[in-house]
Amino acid sequence: MNHAGKEDVIMRGYATAYGAATVLNAIANWKGSAFGISLRTSAEVVLDDSDGVVGDVSGVDTRLIVRCVERVLRHFDLDYGGVVRTRSEIPVASGLKSSSAAANAVVLATLDALGEKIDMVDAVRIGVEAALDAGVTVTGAFDDACASMLGGVVVTDNLKRALLKRDVLRSEVMLLIPDERFFSRDVDVERCRLFSRVADVVFEMAMEGDYAGAMTVNGLLYCAALRRSPEPILLALRAGAAGATLSGTGPAYAALVDDLSGDDVAEAWSSLGGSIIRTAVENRSARMGQADLFQEGI
Repeated sequence: MNHAGKEDVIMRGYATAYGAATVLNAIANWKGSAFGISLRTSAEVVLDDSDGVVGDVSGVDTRLIVRCVERVLRHFDLDYGGVVRTRSEIPVASGLKSSSAAANAVVLATLDALGEKIDMVDAVRIGVEAALDAGVTVTGAFDDACASMLGGVVVTDNLKRALLKRDVLRSEVMLLIPDERFFSRDVDVERCRLFSRVADVVFEMAMEGDYAGAMTVNGLLYCAALRRSPEPILLALRAGAAGATLSGTGPAYAALVDDLSGDDVAEAWSSLGGSIIRTAVENRSARMGQADLFQEGI
C-alpha cells in the first residue's frame, strides 16, 4: 500500500467515552465492579491507504490506541493505515480508567470511520484484548471498560468477560487525585490475591446492590494489599460519604456523596494535597460520532 497524504483521506470517525471509578477491583478474584464518571475521552480516527496505524498524542504511550484500531480492522478483515488521536479530561495513571476510556473511544471512532456497528459489549472486548496486547492491564479491566462504555454501575466476571449486572446509579462523586502516578501493570498481583475470600464477600455485596458498602470494604482491602493509606476513605466516611474507596490500584480515591456531604468531603480532603474533582456518576453510554473534546478545543 502506498502512503497517502491528507488529501487522500478515506474515512474519518469520532467517539467519546467516559472514565470510571471502582466498586470492586478484579485483581483478587477476577470479579469486578465499577461505575462510570462524567470525565470524558474523545478519539479521532482517520483511515487511509498508508502503511500502518500511528498514534498522534504528545507525551503519551500510543501502543494501546494503535492496537485498538488494528484490532477493529482485523475484526472486519480490512487493511488500512491511518492516524489515531485522543483528547482526555481523565488524569492518567490515577485509577480512574483512562486506558479503558481511551480504548473504548478509539474502538468506537474506528467503527464510526468504517460506518460499522457492533454490540457494545463486543466492542468492549476488542478494547480489552488491545489493552492486554499493550500490557496496560493485569486482568483485562473488563469491569472498568464496561462501566466506561455502558455507563451506570456494572458487575462483571473478568475471567469469562461476562457482564453480570448493570444498574443506573444516581450520585455525585468526589475524587481525590494525589500528585503521583501508578500504573496497573506494576501492581503486586500475588499480594492482592491473598485477599480473594474478602473480595468474594465484596462481590456478593455488589451483586445485591450494596454498591456504597462494597466500595468501602474494597477500598480498605486494597489499601492493605497495595500499602496505601486508608485515611482518605475514613475522612470521607466521617464527612458523610455513603461510600468511599481506592479507585483501581490508585492513587486516586473516590467517594459517593450528595450536595451537603460533597462539600464536607472536599473540606476533609483539602489538607491531603493533590487535586479534588467534583463530578457525578455517568449513566449514559459512550457515543459514536461525538467529537466532544475536539470540538471544545480541549
